[in-house]
Amino acid sequence: MSQPPPPPPPNEPPKDGFGAPQDPPPGGFGAPQDPPPGGFGAPQAPPPGGFGAPQPPQGPGYGYPQTPPPPPSPQSQPGYGYPGQQPAQPPYGYGYPQQPPTYPMQPQAHPGGGGRKMSSQAVIIVAAVVAVALIIGGGVLYATSSGKDDSKNNSSGTGGATGGKEDKGGTGGGGTTGSNGEEKVPADTSSKVLFQVPAPSVAAGSSVTTVGSWLTDKVYAKSGNAEVDGYDPDSGAKLWTIKLPGPVCTASRHATDSDRTAIVYEPAMPTKAQPSHGCSEVAALDLGAGKELWSKSVKSGDQKISLDNVTVSGNTVATGSTSGGAAFDISTGKALWSPKPTDSCYDAGYAGGDKLVAVRKCGAYGSARQLHIQTIDPKSGKVISEYKMSPGIEYASVVSTDPLVVAADVGDTAGDGSGISDFFSIDNRTGQLRTRISAPGKTYAAKCDGISKTEACTMLAVGNDKLYIPTEEHDGSGQYSQTNEIVAFDLGTGKQTGQRANAGDGYTISPLRMDGTNILAYKRPPYDKGGQIVSIDGTTFKETKLLENPATQSVRDAETSMLPDYAEILYGDGRLYMSAVYAHKPTGTDEKEYLAIAFGAH
Repeated sequence: MSQPPPPPPPNEPPKDGFGAPQDPPPGGFGAPQDPPPGGFGAPQAPPPGGFGAPQPPQGPGYGYPQTPPPPPSPQSQPGYGYPGQQPAQPPYGYGYPQQPPTYPMQPQAHPGGGGRKMSSQAVIIVAAVVAVALIIGGGVLYATSSGKDDSKNNSSGTGGATGGKEDKGGTGGGGTTGSNGEEKVPADTSSKVLFQVPAPSVAAGSSVTTVGSWLTDKVYAKSGNAEVDGYDPDSGAKLWTIKLPGPVCTASRHATDSDRTAIVYEPAMPTKAQPSHGCSEVAALDLGAGKELWSKSVKSGDQKISLDNVTVSGNTVATGSTSGGAAFDISTGKALWSPKPTDSCYDAGYAGGDKLVAVRKCGAYGSARQLHIQTIDPKSGKVISEYKMSPGIEYASVVSTDPLVVAADVGDTAGDGSGISDFFSIDNRTGQLRTRISAPGKTYAAKCDGISKTEACTMLAVGNDKLYIPTEEHDGSGQYSQTNEIVAFDLGTGKQTGQRANAGDGYTISPLRMDGTNILAYKRPPYDKGGQIVSIDGTTFKETKLLENPATQSVRDAETSMLPDYAEILYGDGRLYMSAVYAHKPTGTDEKEYLAIAFGAH
């Protein structure tokens, strides 16, 4: 998949700072919150002894001359997840949200049947996995739930894992800002640095996750060290802070039309004696008001369980893990439903947005278990349709819930840590497989982490009933040059459409999300230019530049430390926000670390 990086270009760019017209005062970008003096540094690499953040991908592709420093091996560090558990295998790639991975442990077997149950009180979950007869087959159609319009033609849907206002609220693949697209070309596409957020202080030798970022009409919100902060989208002035007792473990990439979202966090701060307290708390946040609406936990017997993933669909917060899950009303915190505790299957996780999809795992631990991809009613948990994947596929990631697209590494054949060998296009209404798309890791560059995150996919988008993914880098026409393309697959036929968007010599292009029928993409720059945001017409594939960042080295050093395969990138209303997913104590006194950087058009 990757090749050793070429030698550096013969002519290094001048180290001339920001340059006109972005000359900052001494000591930083000139943001409302000035960081300590020094250089930019790469905020993504935890030191030895951190919490085991996934390794950024190796090989060419970070722009010259800077390359993100290698992080420590996750296996050598204390992680989040369940106390005492051991990794079953290395994680699949580096997709959102990039927190230290949790690995499935063997659940205790319980007798009983399937389904979910309604609950109006505290939700008690018992993970249950026993041997079951595996049924090999396609879709199963269930009665359509009340109050949910499932008559929408998937092939003409808006596409993506997010929709409406929430597309700017999450971090990653899929989404739309409206049927005609909302992002406009500014009068001047040259950007300036709007502000930067200094990396939060953490204890020496430690690292904390800072997963989660959202963009609303009035707030850019970002997780910090055991808190979530709201910033003015233009000035970076801090508008509010939601303090938490422990670090954020994972965050929904979706928000409601009223700017409400959900996170999972630890009940206490990590210590040397106890590096993890378990990701047991789920909370709903009001991003407009800057407050926590409620906080809950899910229990197995008397013990709180650690939660791997959380999502929002409609007014429902759904959270899951190998040990159980639950769904709550996002406004009140009322328990809506949960997987039945005496089941022979368990819901490994959920994906939200336009629809709610469960990835349900059935079968005895150690056997060729089977994944059921279920479209479910957010309010009741009732199954609307189901597709049963072939036995032996252990993990799957939901790329988009409407139309429904799932990625999996079938037979561990991807071979590149991306977590993807194939995409499955599924009909939401019937549960039938529409088509299967082969996407070999050596050819395509999208990434998913389906071990515990369910919808942790980056560098891809779904819209116009098509899947848009980037190719791997290959040699460009110039010396030391690398480049790639975005290609389109038809979700009905599984075939390439012939549409290709070329990154341009020295650039590497990655889809961010949909904007109506257009694809928004980020172009990682060559060594002597700044990155770009472009809009690609979904029909003609004509590329339109929306934003181009400064080419000065100090800005590029910061920008290329936050690339789309292991950082969070949001774009909306002419502004680009790039943020880190963990923070650590700098190893050098002259290092300057950043949590987030914002760019905007002139």
